[in-house]
Amino acid sequence: MLDTVSSVAPPTAPVVPSGASGSLELRGVEYRYPGAELAVLRDISLTARPGQVTAIVGSTGAGKTTLLELIPRLIDPTAGSVVIEGTDARDIEPELLWSKVGVVPQRPYLFSGTVASNLRYGNPAATDAELWAALEVAQARDFVEAMPKQLEAPIAQGGTNVSGGQRQRLSIARALLRRPAIYLFDDSFSALDLATEARLRAALRPHVANATVIMVAQRVASIIDADQIIVLDAGEIVGRGAHTELVASCPTYAEIVASQRAAEAA
Repeated sequence: MLDTVSSVAPPTAPVVPSGASGSLELRGVEYRYPGAELAVLRDISLTARPGQVTAIVGSTGAGKTTLLELIPRLIDPTAGSVVIEGTDARDIEPELLWSKVGVVPQRPYLFSGTVASNLRYGNPAATDAELWAALEVAQARDFVEAMPKQLEAPIAQGGTNVSGGQRQRLSIARALLRRPAIYLFDDSFSALDLATEARLRAALRPHVANATVIMVAQRVASIIDADQIIVLDAGEIVGRGAHTELVASCPTYAEIVASQRAAEAA
């Protein structure tokens, strides 16, 4: 493994992006895993702008997480391009690209240390006051204050000594401290109850008002107010628009909404 050469190679002549901060565009993107007959994503084109929330929904295996992984160059498209601030992501120095993106993964990971040391992976220079402010937005302040050592409370490797919802909220606080131009939330609220999620989204809105926000979600309630919703099915975009228009025009989205309403009624 140590001798393996990464398939994501840094550019030989890096370019510094000069477009609008946080602007993002996918142009005819395809992604096919090595040796696979079928592409996981096909002909994906979308534009996400600063100050907007773009939501991505679809069934399990639709390609939502793979799409997010393309943005910080965890993988490269096998066709098409990912354009960050007017520049192909493959032409940007990786460290510069990563500084522009804050990721909260589907399964957030915490490192052995303390609450404070984990949060400061987002911003090593953050003051205690800034840590508390980020925790407040992430709806994590209450449970951290209840810990015996608060910011210095120990965190086990992988965050196994806190609940799944607490891991998600600490990971969101860590991303907020980074203050990136682009936020990627990969089903990051799934372990939260609806009331906590609603408070978090309300607190988050002014904090990310000038950033580009991409949000993958399973629950329609999480993205009902998004500026644009992208509906993925089997690796292709089958609908895009606001919630009300998609309910009327996109059968795949209408089916997702109906199934969740039926589950809630039951």
